[in-house]
Amino acid sequence: MNNNDKKIKVAITHGDINGVGYEVIIKTFSDSRMFDICTPVLYGSSKVASYHKKLLTSVQQEMNFNSIRDASEAQDRRYNVLNLTQEEIKIDLGKSTEVAGALARESLNRACADLKAGKVDVLVTAPINKRNIQAPDFDFPGHTEYLSHQFGSSSLMLMVCDRIRIGIVTNHLALKDVPSALTHNLLFDKMMLLNESLKRDFGITRPKIAVLALDPHAGDNGVIGDFDARVIKPVIDEVQQKGVLAYGPFPSDGFFGSSEFNKFDGVLALYHDQGLIPFKLMSFTEGVNYTAGLPYVRTSPAHGTGYDIAGKDCASEQSMRSAVYLACNILRNRQEYDELNANPLK
Repeated sequence: MNNNDKKIKVAITHGDINGVGYEVIIKTFSDSRMFDICTPVLYGSSKVASYHKKLLTSVQQEMNFNSIRDASEAQDRRYNVLNLTQEEIKIDLGKSTEVAGALARESLNRACADLKAGKVDVLVTAPINKRNIQAPDFDFPGHTEYLSHQFGSSSLMLMVCDRIRIGIVTNHLALKDVPSALTHNLLFDKMMLLNESLKRDFGITRPKIAVLALDPHAGDNGVIGDFDARVIKPVIDEVQQKGVLAYGPFPSDGFFGSSEFNKFDGVLALYHDQGLIPFKLMSFTEGVNYTAGLPYVRTSPAHGTGYDIAGKDCASEQSMRSAVYLACNILRNRQEYDELNANPLK
């Protein structure tokens, strides 16, 4: 991991080559000021990058790619592309293909290996197609689960924007399976993980956390259900005993409708849409998906592959740019936090 005075080397996976991944990456680094912040290393293909660049009339065509074979060859103030293959690659804009899935897997595997080896400092992932990336060695519903497996660590999908940070307890899980998945241990671990991330990754000394309810009106004192009182509330009480400022459970509709979320540093949603719908309403173009709890920093734009607009030069790079900013900021926050807490007074 780099010291604070060194340029941060950002590994960027290219995601699905038939989506908007290359477009938003190229647009992000077409602004030369980004090179003042970090040194990018794109795990992909210079040929594919050139193909996408030609479709972007909004980007200066003299932008050149520095082809490398190893992350150690990356140069500052250059758009470095680590070529995964020298073969010709078939691009089918807006379509899901096996080729795209295989290249997305290879990009992730290579970038994670280099992250473990210390060749890069942080990871930013472009959107994947969760179906075509599946393979015998990739049986995961998304990036978050894959990265937790890769690094042998519990994690929390944390959606981040200027207005809110929302963690998701059950990630990519069918709604019918959510109640049985919400065990005491899982809820406890996610609350503790969110608390730690807010302190270490975001520099908040005493974070306040809101926990959302599962049932409408949080069960309405048993009229609708007792799940929140029986399962959620005892875990909140337990983490409070450990010094965590967690509160709730809050009914989601009133919590977001009344802007109650503004009083908290983090929110813990129990299932995917409970957290993602309000988050994307607040910050669809600039939101970032951050995987808290990993030993390495990983962020991603909050949008998907964007097949419907691929190759049309209309995808916004704001979320990708924010993902790069956040990855660099969190790395610096971690370094500062770890340095300050290396030898605490007893």
